[in-house]
Amino acid sequence: MKKQTINLFSAVLLLFFSSQIFAQLPDFTGIVENAKDSVVNISTSTKPKTGQLKKQLEMPEFPEGSPFGELFKKFFDHDGFGLKERETSSLGSGFIISEDGYILTNHHVIDGADEVIVRLSNRHEYEAKVIGSDKDSDIAVLKIDDDGLPMLKLGDSNALKVGEWVLAIGSPFGFDHTVTAGIVSAKGRSLPGDNYVPFIQTDVAINPGNSGGPLFNMNGEVIGINSQIFSRSGGFMGLSFAIPIEMAVDVADQIKDSGKVSRGWLGVLIQEVTRELADSFGMTNPHGALIAKVLEDSPAQEAGLQVGDVIVEFNGKKVTRSSSLPPIVGRTPVGKPAKVTIIRNKKKRVIHVTIAQLPDDVTEAKAEPEVDKEVNKTVLGMSVIELDQETKNKLKLDSGVIVQEVEQDGAAKLSGIRKGDVISMLDNRSVNSVKEFTSIAEGLKSGKSIAILIQRSNGPVFLAIKPQDS
Repeated sequence: MKKQTINLFSAVLLLFFSSQIFAQLPDFTGIVENAKDSVVNISTSTKPKTGQLKKQLEMPEFPEGSPFGELFKKFFDHDGFGLKERETSSLGSGFIISEDGYILTNHHVIDGADEVIVRLSNRHEYEAKVIGSDKDSDIAVLKIDDDGLPMLKLGDSNALKVGEWVLAIGSPFGFDHTVTAGIVSAKGRSLPGDNYVPFIQTDVAINPGNSGGPLFNMNGEVIGINSQIFSRSGGFMGLSFAIPIEMAVDVADQIKDSGKVSRGWLGVLIQEVTRELADSFGMTNPHGALIAKVLEDSPAQEAGLQVGDVIVEFNGKKVTRSSSLPPIVGRTPVGKPAKVTIIRNKKKRVIHVTIAQLPDDVTEAKAEPEVDKEVNKTVLGMSVIELDQETKNKLKLDSGVIVQEVEQDGAAKLSGIRKGDVISMLDNRSVNSVKEFTSIAEGLKSGKSIAILIQRSNGPVFLAIKPQDS
């Protein structure tokens, strides 16, 4: 009897705690019910270029009257061997943002499409017009011809908190209106090749076909557009990325107003500030964006920004990491003044700069330096030689020295310096010759990290070098 009483008590206790746990889980049913009619399925088709196969497969020449000539002509005229020009298609998602039929989706969903079909939850289909798209932000704007359409309410992604519940609706693998949920994993993520988008990272299950669909907060507001996943297998692995809705709307408005997207341009190459570099710049902790190069005829050059400056604030917004800066600059109105807070020579100062339009193609001439000059004596665990005129022209440098040899266990090796690197700055001072480099190097105190700017084939980079006792 006692054992039965204990078992009954345990069952009641388990039931109580289970009900408490389930009571704390979010209920998404209301959000789905209100939003489902505004989320659309997008299918596209791309027609092959006329004569594409014929250019690849040309009919061989045969002697006049040859029976093979008529045979091959038959096949080439009628797509013989089953080689027919077929249309290709793709699937994605999107959502309605206005009652008169404007729809947001991803650029990569409709890129190159000859026909875009939008299907609503009630199975009505429309041939959509592509108003415009932007590859850099992966945003596209579509328009369908109808009125009184159900539209979604847009929220504020800036108010999102890491750990907050979010919900996605889309068409993964063509399964319409599939609902998945998860939490915000991180904010302001920068991905390779996506300098201008501070992605929202989530663990919401996203798969092919979800692209362009909305990401909701618990108020049923759209706070992002699902865009990418990180995967080693091609399927979902718990890392999904969404474009913040404020950026998407800004891009969409520009596309609707002018047909193109205008982005602010500062004109600097930047890198992360490591703990060692922060120490060399007199910073208590690593943060900001370190300027490794100032481009010619850029707003940065005109304003007086210099290599070695660390941008810690831009127009009142903190720059916590180097990846934080491009999205902030990109959204700054062209032609407007901006206030840039920097650290230079271990002191804070403010620079005023007028932002320009981002050029269509910002490229730098890059080449591997040739090293065949006489070797100088070893300092800081390396030997250097004078910079020849040919290398100056190739790398567009005015001064510097070339690393000729690197000792196996010296300071240079430990800092990551390699043979062929061009050193243009040491301890925030320009290096114009071997003699100047040697003089600066020999005057450094051992055991303290010093910033050294090197030029490589893929661009400039700051490293931290720690002089050792000789």
